[in-house]
Amino acid sequence: MHEGTVKTIKGEDGDVIDCVDINKQPAFNHPLLKSHTIQMKTHVHSSGTESENNHNILFQSWHKNGECPEGTIPILRTPHSNRRRRSYPTVSQKRRANDFSAPPALVGGQYYGARATINVWNPATYQGEFSFAQIWVGSGEGDEANTMEVNNGENKTRLFTYWTRDDYRSTGCYNLVCPGFVQTTTQISLGAAVEPVSRYGAEQFEMIITITKDKSSGNWWLLMQDQFIGYWPGSIFTSLADCSTEINWGGEITNSEFAGHHTSTQMGSGHFPEESFGKACFFRKIGYVDESGNMRDPKDLQVYVTKPPCYDLRFAKYEGDGISFYFGGPGYSDKCP
Repeated sequence: MHEGTVKTIKGEDGDVIDCVDINKQPAFNHPLLKSHTIQMKTHVHSSGTESENNHNILFQSWHKNGECPEGTIPILRTPHSNRRRRSYPTVSQKRRANDFSAPPALVGGQYYGARATINVWNPATYQGEFSFAQIWVGSGEGDEANTMEVNNGENKTRLFTYWTRDDYRSTGCYNLVCPGFVQTTTQISLGAAVEPVSRYGAEQFEMIITITKDKSSGNWWLLMQDQFIGYWPGSIFTSLADCSTEINWGGEITNSEFAGHHTSTQMGSGHFPEESFGKACFFRKIGYVDESGNMRDPKDLQVYVTKPPCYDLRFAKYEGDGISFYFGGPGYSDKCP
């Protein structure tokens, strides 16, 4: 049970949610946030961040058994084994050990947020491996590399975040497992499962994710659909305290090669992008926030795909969908040894 818990809710899917006093959340154990005042309202420009008129609303099943009261935030009770999960390796190590299907975009500029509508699936994973669809916002190099990551993935489809200020060496964590991210909403529990998910050849479901900086406070806000979830205080970062210099959108899997060959863990829907809508996973309306707080279409995207025979990516052009792409694949096969 988390410190400051005033109510506990058990979801039908097994997730246990502690409703924690908002002023006793883990963030305030961070040495840089001891005297931090919670920012309940933000001054960020809302243009381009609103939820679309979409009836496919995502849901976290713990809500069926109760709601967290005002003045609290819902925190997923994390098994002790997960708390001791190994730290993420460095970005360069990640790209050697894992497979990516993503366009690293806008490297070297100044960016104040990112956005995407992500097609939600539940890809098959094996032996504790992960499969992510993610937005990755970063700045700095070497020991100064700072990142904020928003993903959906794991054995159940979950919304979760990650951050670091020293290239994954000793700082940062998932969700609220360590001090850092300040949550403000009572409705979303980071790390908890979301439903429903898309099915092959059937109805499709989407998650609209936005990260945007409030320049007046320096905080980086996270939105899901049109709801503000909380923020990363600018004070916990070094190079990201000002702006981002790189944004990535796309997929990633861990590949442990436990059977002596490439993993069968799927990326996206588990199908290649050529199968298109309803069968392959997609990102659409990807964008970045400029210095004036406006959402812009990125230009000169560079596609970065580590193993096209296993997982691939291709851009799509649909009127009204902005810059969009399909990505993913099944993993191990005759073409992906």
